[in-house]
Amino acid sequence: MASDEFVPVIIRHEEHDHRHVRSADSWRRLALVLLLTAGYMLLELAGGWWTGSLALLADAGHMFTDTAALILALTAVWFSSRPATSKKTFGYYRLEIIAALVNGVALIVIALLIFYGAYQRWFAPPFVRSGPMMIVAAGGLVVNLLSAWILHARDEIDLNMRGVWLHVIGDALGSVGAILAGACMMFFGWYAADPLFSALISLLIVWGSVRLIRDSTNVLLEGTPAHINLAAVEDAILATSGVSDVHDLHVWTITSGREALSAHVIHAETISQPDLLKELRTKLYDRFGVDHLTIQMETPDFEDETYHFCNNGTACFKSDRG
Repeated sequence: MASDEFVPVIIRHEEHDHRHVRSADSWRRLALVLLLTAGYMLLELAGGWWTGSLALLADAGHMFTDTAALILALTAVWFSSRPATSKKTFGYYRLEIIAALVNGVALIVIALLIFYGAYQRWFAPPFVRSGPMMIVAAGGLVVNLLSAWILHARDEIDLNMRGVWLHVIGDALGSVGAILAGACMMFFGWYAADPLFSALISLLIVWGSVRLIRDSTNVLLEGTPAHINLAAVEDAILATSGVSDVHDLHVWTITSGREALSAHVIHAETISQPDLLKELRTKLYDRFGVDHLTIQMETPDFEDETYHFCNNGTACFKSDRG
């Protein structure tokens, strides 16, 4: 006789505590970087206006988006730490992903605006006070590198934090470009260097934002995580003693660093379902790091008239059965 069994959410107490600590640590780091960025943004804005440098004004504008991005990221971290409810059964984890997506799009928009300004200045480069410009840009570089160091961690997998980190790195590149442009103007009188380096910086920002947008979109579309091979997951399940087939296999990301899996597993009638579930749970967690499993157990004579989105392993389609 067929029966359905489901694996509950598997979150050990120490894992839950680790996530809570990571959330608090992220909030502290983001708040500190927000103070540094907002403070120097005002100084760089004044410096860009006084020196007449587009590169400095662009960097100040980028710092303004950094400030907005940091506020958004802080809000997302705060919301994601709230507990799940009956209406939000997964909590607010996805807000971190939405924040990362918004940050990625904002970076591209700012880069395009910088590129447009550089295009306008290319044909008639204005005079720029290159000496003070380089001093202000050097200070911005120091602030950006310090902020990047605060935000970065070797095991950082949070898309929200990565989005903010890319903002800061983009700012650092802007500061480097402004310093180089200032040097070209000071030593060679080449004032076209200001719009040229601004355009190059905008291209680098776009290049760095594409992956962030792609990864965020993949999470929101519940695509298979890039670091998980779905065929390998299928093979691991099929290699388990007593399993004869698996279908409707899905692996997706709830939020950064937390994957979920659902599947229908067909097994021999003589197999103990609790033992099989325990073995599958341990194997999938140890090999792939999936800690949220929902597995429907079926015997060969089980007839399911519901819609199947995935059948025959990783071949996916929508069934015509009603």
